[in-house]
Amino acid sequence: MSWMAWTPVTAVFFTCIALMLIGMGIWQAVSPTIPRRGFFPLVTTRGDRLFISLLGAAYIHLAWLAVTDMTVLIASGIAAIWLLVVMRWG
Repeated sequence: MSWMAWTPVTAVFFTCIALMLIGMGIWQAVSPTIPRRGFFPLVTTRGDRLFISLLGAAYIHLAWLAVTDMTVLIASGIAAIWLLVVMRWG
């Protein structure tokens, strides 16, 4: 792994994604999901909404980096809010 540029921020990022996937797997085993329709025009499960929110977070971060030189932590806050909204009402 020494060939990769692992910074503390990168390690935290991938650790958070791994923890979310583990948590969702445990949640699914304890309480199987029921597909439902939210504000997206399709029926989704918890896993679908997590995937959509992770894609949205990637686009939020890319747009943030393209538009501003401000700290990426603000984009991470916006992405966290996006995750909460999608998981609750998506």
